Formats: sequence, C-alpha cells, structure tokens
Amino acid sequence: MNPSSRSARLPPEVNRVLFVRNLPFKITTEEMYEVFGKYGPIRQIRVGNAADTRGTAFVVYEDIYDAKNACEHLQGFNILGRYLIVLYYQQNKVTKKMNLAKKEEELRDLKMRYGVGDED
Repeated sequence: MNPSSRSARLPPEVNRVLFVRNLPFKITTEEMYEVFGKYGPIRQIRVGNAADTRGTAFVVYEDIYDAKNACEHLQGFNILGRYLIVLYYQQNKVTKKMNLAKKEEELRDLKMRYGVGDED
C-alpha cells in the first residue's frame, strides 16, 4: 500500500503535532519523552514554562500514524493525578484567536485615540 492511499483515510485534523493540556507543572521534558516516545520516534517536545503556558506541551512526531496512535492511547492518561487532554494541533484555530485578540486591541486603541468609548 503506498503512503498517499494510507494518509487519505485519516480525518483532516490528524497531523504529526499534538497539543497536550492538563500536564502536571513539575513534569520534565525527559518524562514527556518517556511517556510519548512509546508510540514512535519524536522530532521535538516543547513543554510550556511561562505563566500562561504551564501545564501544556507540543509533541511533534516523525510519523503521522505514531501521532494518531499516541493521541488515541494517551487521551485521559493519568500522570501524577492529572488526566491528560491530547488534541491535534490546529494552526488555523490558534491563528484565528491571535488575529481576533489583535483586532480587539487595535479597536481599543482607535477608540482611545478618537475619544469614542463605552461611556454611560
């Protein structure tokens, strides 16, 4: 079976990059490789360490089928009393949120600049 026919059967949201939420704050990158590496070779893991990204990570697999397998098996997996939320990373959703936030900020700036506001 050639690779193109194999990938045609996957849902469109499936990709090599997983977004993991609800991680214990103290989890190390090495522990992440230990848990997620059981499902196949990993290209990269980025564990969030800023105040707004703690408890999250990106896991990038070499192969899309390994990512799919990991997503299916690690969803709800318990690590140190926390149940993992494993999603496929979707760039367009993140970009939409960032664009919306930027537009809202620009609107606030324009309102302040021109004295238009939500005054009662």
